[in-house]
Formats: sequence, C-alpha cells, structure tokens
Amino acid sequence: MDSISHIAIGACMGEIFGGKKLGNKAMIWGAIAQSLPDIDFIASFWMDTASNLLAHRGFTHSFLFVLIASPILAYITDRFHRPLEIQFKTWLIFFIAVIGSHVLIDAFNNYGTAWWEPFNHHRVTFNTIYVADPFLSIWPVLAFVILLIRKGGEMWRKKIAVFGLSLSLVYLIYGIANKVFIDQEVRRLLKTQQVVYDDYFTTPAPLQTWLWYVVAGDSTGFYVGFISLFDKKDTLKLTFFPRNEHLLDPLSESEELSKLKRFSEGFYTAEMWHDTLVFNDLRFGQMIGWEQPDQKFVFHYYLKEGADNSVVVQRGRFAFWNGEVFQTFFKRIFGY
Repeated sequence: MDSISHIAIGACMGEIFGGKKLGNKAMIWGAIAQSLPDIDFIASFWMDTASNLLAHRGFTHSFLFVLIASPILAYITDRFHRPLEIQFKTWLIFFIAVIGSHVLIDAFNNYGTAWWEPFNHHRVTFNTIYVADPFLSIWPVLAFVILLIRKGGEMWRKKIAVFGLSLSLVYLIYGIANKVFIDQEVRRLLKTQQVVYDDYFTTPAPLQTWLWYVVAGDSTGFYVGFISLFDKKDTLKLTFFPRNEHLLDPLSESEELSKLKRFSEGFYTAEMWHDTLVFNDLRFGQMIGWEQPDQKFVFHYYLKEGADNSVVVQRGRFAFWNGEVFQTFFKRIFGY
C-alpha cells in the first residue's frame, strides 16, 4: 500500500483510540506508527538495488519488529503524555494494532512481506489488492482530510474514522472474494485448455480489482494473460514467454542474480535486448499486456555493469499509458 494510505489509516486508528483525550495528537501518533515499518527505505542509501529489493518489506515488516517497536513507542508516549490516564498496556495494545495492521495489509499485494524474518526468509503475499488501489484508499484518506479540516464532537469524529476504515475493509473483503472466484476460473480454464504448469498466480491489474493478470508455467517458461470478472468468452488468451535459463548460465556465480531469483520467487525469465541481458520478474505485471500481449514486463533488471536499476520496480509500471490506453483498459475490465 502507498504511504499516503498508511498515514490515513493510522490517523483514523489514532482518532478512534485517543481522539477524546489527545485531540489531533492521537492522529499524529497513529500516522507515525502506521508509517514506521516503511523506515526500511533508508536502506536504499547504502545498499545495491538487488539487496534493497530484499530489504524492503523485510525485517521492518515482520511480526518480530512489531513486538520490538510497539513497546518502545508505548514507553515514549506513556512518558510524554503521563498526566493523561492512559496506561502503558493500553498504549502497547494500540501500537501493536497499528503497526501490525501495516504488516498485515502489505501482504495483500504482490511485492511480498517478510512476516517471519529473521527466522524464515519466506515472503507472504496474497495477491489480492494492487499496491495503489484508489477504491481501497479513498475512504480512510477522505476521513482523514475531514478530521483535519472540520471540528466536531467526540462521537462525530469517531464515526468518521470508523466510516473510513470500515469502507476500506469492505473493499478489501470484496477483493478477496474476487480473488477466490478468479482463481477458480483460472484453474478451470488452464485445465480445459490443457496448459501444463507447476505453479501459477493471479494478481490485480493496476488500480482496481476486476481485471486480473495471470501467470502459469514451469521451468521452461510461463503463460501470461488477463482475465476479467466480466469476461463473456469461456477462454483464457495466453502468451508464452520462455524462461531462457541458458542465458543466465554465465552468471551462475553472481550474487546479484542469486538475490534477484530469490526475490522473484521463481517467476522470472531472461531476455537479450540488443547487447544487454535482462532479468524479468513476472510478478509485477506486463506493460499494457491486455492490449499488446507480447509487451515487455514492468520489472526488467539490466544485468549489465553500470546499468541504472534504481527504479526497477516502478519504471515500466505505466509505460505507454495515455488516453487511448485508458480507454482500452476500461473496455478490457468490462470484458471487451
């Protein structure tokens, strides 16, 4: 989830928790706590890109971090607001809930969240919500803005905060329901079309939860396509991308490549772009793939010395998007 949404969710939780006694300070503490796991961004200042990909949503998004950070914040706030009758254990429960909700929410999109670090490097991902979904974020953000600009009684403010969080939760549950339906359809269509695969995943295409990106394959390569909840045809149009593992053989001892493979969780391919070897992580989607099935993948990492990979996760996310592409995107959402 994007930073603005985390801030808004934390502020709403803070208002519900302590708005009566703390005023806007409650929203500030909630926003700080909800944003705290993203402190891992500072790793980018000294880590190489491949290492930073693993560091992001690593230890600071683990349950152990929640258990370490929560009592520290509870101690600070208990000392800072000591005249108020808010006990340490109440602060502790609040911060566990706020920081823990950040760690939980981030697992619903496709980046992956290291819940079990440092004991286990497995990343949890439910592939249910796009990383920046306005239909999920608008409600807590709207509630946060209202709470900032308008005064009101305690119950009125609490209702606004609950309203924002509740609608966001309803949409999240709706996204989970869509995910269950889409997965059932994809498995059925893959079987009907006799597609051979060892593993697959589905994840929402950008900014919504009706059009889904599909990847299924094995060690030889992957079938990629899109499916909508509103599709009328009983087929799944797929394009095959070979893994091309042989292209990576000369770099088999490369620590950089090893980290990229670990980060991709096995969903990767290799390609030659002119004289440059490229590593594709398929989990982040395909550039306007619903319109051009053979398009490049959003995450493409140049395995070339001196190459700029600093924005590898974002650089292809909205490449080629314009008014016409938006129109085809909306049409594809509704099954056309």
